[in-house]
Amino acid sequence: MANRSGSSQTAPSRGPYIAVITNRSTTLVIRGFMLFSIGVFLALVLNLLQVQRNVTLFPPDVISSIFSSAWWVPPCCGTASAIIGLLYPCIDCRLGEPHKFKREWSSVMRCVAVFVGINHASAKVDFANNVQLSLTLAALSIGLWWTFDRSRSGFGLGVVIALLATLSTQLLVYNGVFQYTSPDFLYIRSWLPCIFFAGVITMGNIGRQLALYECKLMSEKTHQD
Repeated sequence: MANRSGSSQTAPSRGPYIAVITNRSTTLVIRGFMLFSIGVFLALVLNLLQVQRNVTLFPPDVISSIFSSAWWVPPCCGTASAIIGLLYPCIDCRLGEPHKFKREWSSVMRCVAVFVGINHASAKVDFANNVQLSLTLAALSIGLWWTFDRSRSGFGLGVVIALLATLSTQLLVYNGVFQYTSPDFLYIRSWLPCIFFAGVITMGNIGRQLALYECKLMSEKTHQD
């Protein structure tokens, strides 16, 4: 009888634990889907700017929509955005350095606006030469990090992912998937790593803000219970 009563007393304790795990898994999936959707939307808009200015050229047979984008570009960008947005708060947690600089949605929206502006400048602003354009975009990208991030982990992760994205783009261009009209650095444009870096910082900020919002909701729910 004692064993039965003991098992009956310990069984209910697993319920809240399973509920917490389920809630975390569900919110993680929802957060990933939101980041994926944001990445797809930004990819469609920003790639449209590049194609309209003939900065990037896709083969005619792969242009499949009014957005003048190959079908694989938005899903790839969305997946990368989800990974980056989920990775940033995870790295912060692992390092024990929660990011607290400018943690509000208004700051995140300004960061997105600056990132779109940097991409717009790369496509529509005429500079004397590619070196001047690259240096300007590099300064703007670092300014974006300094204004909206300022974390060492954010800068380091942004540089690493930007380099990997640049290498992947070079492989795609080398294999003829698409091309740049005036490549000046190993089949691509020299300012491309700056765009990738700014994009990583932007999606990292969005991911951090979503994670912070999720933590606040879970904390309020815990206090209510």
